[in-house]
Amino acid sequence: MAAKVVAEFARLSRKPVLTPNPVIEPLSEREIEILRLIAQGASNREIASTLFLAEGIVKNHVTNILGKLEARDRTQAALKARDSGLI
Repeated sequence: MAAKVVAEFARLSRKPVLTPNPVIEPLSEREIEILRLIAQGASNREIASTLFLAEGIVKNHVTNILGKLEARDRTQAALKARDSGLI
């Protein structure tokens, strides 16, 4: 019985191997560029200014990024991108 308990504790103490979730639909180069700026904390206005885009275009890209990464907000998108190695 003691051997079973020790074996169970050993099994539970092993850390699971985390594998990144693949992106369902690949991001374009522009989307990755915007995602990097999002991860740095840039607002849509700041991203638009940095990339010489209209703010509405940035909003469209952000919406596409959230959809492709299945993220509910910018923070979750940045975390998923980091965990999957996109940024």
